[in-house]
Amino acid sequence: MKKNIRVFENGEYIDKEINYIPIRYIISIFLAIFEIASIIAILVLLAMYVPYFYIAIYITVIVIEIKIIASDENPDYKVPWLIAVIALPIVGMMLYFMFSKRKLPKKIIKKLAIYNQPIKYDKHNDNLNDLKKENELLYTQGLNLCKISNSHIYKCSDLKYYKLGEEMFEDIKLELRKAEKFIFLEFFIIEEGKFWNSILDILKDKAANGVLVKLVYDDIGCMSTLPGSYYKELKKYNIEAIPFSKLRGTADGEFNNRSHRKILVIDGNVAFTGGVNIADEYINEIVRFGHWKDTGVRLKGRCVNELTRIFLIDYYLNIKRINEVDFEKYYNTENEKDTNSFVIPFGDEPKPIYDKNVGKIAIMNLLNHATKYVYITTPYLIVDNELMRGIENAALRGVDVRIVIPHIPDKKMVFELSRNSAEILTKSNVLVYEYEPGFVHAKSYIADDLVGIVGTINLDYRSLTHHFENGVWFYNEDFVKTIKEDFNEMFEKSILINNKKYKVNIFKKILRSLLKLISPLL
Repeated sequence: MKKNIRVFENGEYIDKEINYIPIRYIISIFLAIFEIASIIAILVLLAMYVPYFYIAIYITVIVIEIKIIASDENPDYKVPWLIAVIALPIVGMMLYFMFSKRKLPKKIIKKLAIYNQPIKYDKHNDNLNDLKKENELLYTQGLNLCKISNSHIYKCSDLKYYKLGEEMFEDIKLELRKAEKFIFLEFFIIEEGKFWNSILDILKDKAANGVLVKLVYDDIGCMSTLPGSYYKELKKYNIEAIPFSKLRGTADGEFNNRSHRKILVIDGNVAFTGGVNIADEYINEIVRFGHWKDTGVRLKGRCVNELTRIFLIDYYLNIKRINEVDFEKYYNTENEKDTNSFVIPFGDEPKPIYDKNVGKIAIMNLLNHATKYVYITTPYLIVDNELMRGIENAALRGVDVRIVIPHIPDKKMVFELSRNSAEILTKSNVLVYEYEPGFVHAKSYIADDLVGIVGTINLDYRSLTHHFENGVWFYNEDFVKTIKEDFNEMFEKSILINNKKYKVNIFKKILRSLLKLISPLL
């Protein structure tokens, strides 16, 4: 197929059309489909021609149903699998075996025992005690998040918020040019164009001059944006690149547990994260769904270590051989400044890395502890029952809860689910806005002019349960007020959802009901 890209040549950007056939991805998907179809066909034939084999199938179905009911999974996740296995015993049973897995493979767990090295940080307890003196309620939030994410709390006042991807893009280039030791990048999507090519030029130059450059990109996230062997191309420039969870055509959890992270670490001193992927729509260089609204944050100082650690774990988990790596040589050891501003950079990953849904709990804590307001941006408002009740309860307590979602969707079916959730929430006095200029991809959460989270975490089941995610929790009044100003600008540009305005016909109601049923599996 044909693909248009923007490349930097002879000091200027030019548009080029290239032939792009993602052969490795096509083969991997074909193999997975073939594997599923073959197993289902064999079972159907055995049930038809082997006496009493269907009895074994029914017994297996009963065992699976009991297993699903007895599991500690979210009930919203159990129901569609229960229905699928009952309605289509053979097909549902095999799909459950292949795609219900949320735990990581054994080979990954084995590597984790080596690479999941906790950071030694002596000031952690002192910082928690200082936060407790500042605000005892937020201290409980910080303590809880540190415990469930194995992270630490840092004093950090050197924070910068970006209300657009193009603003973040300029600072990324500026900081990359200063790199002297190493550059670590991990992104869900990378696509050739102005954004990536301008960064790549800097990376090539830095790698040629002895700077260590490592890159992780998600194999499925980049399936339609990069050639399957792109990591080999980058190695020609001394860039150590590797796809996250490389597709191998096996019908198992490799389609579930993707790296949705966005991390850039430079020399252990500076880090960027947020919703921004490295593709031109994120900096409004091209238009896909109207104006692209995204946000990000820059950190400086010792707190960068947590994002360095997350990156190194992801990088070495995807290397075939097991290496003994000294993570500490990449860490920042400078002393922190005495400030009443606190941050907790954290990761969120599938079991068994974390037993708890870290991102979901952090967001629930914001909602449960807020007394004045909670403002949220998310591209996908597909919340489970527990999170739905948390949002509603905050609003019913008198908290001003406002959520901004896109007006121009990137996925129409998902958008129907977002609107369905929005219409339910408005009945509990939650104000839901649609960003009229285009698409909101930001994942920002703030409360009471005191606390907030910026990162990669969406309000949908896949992000909160399956994906590798990351975020930054912060207690900083000035920083939160800066983000609040951005929210106020969004409210002015957005449409307030009114259930009378968006009337839904019977066919759309049926569609939404069916989509809601299977939403945890999407």
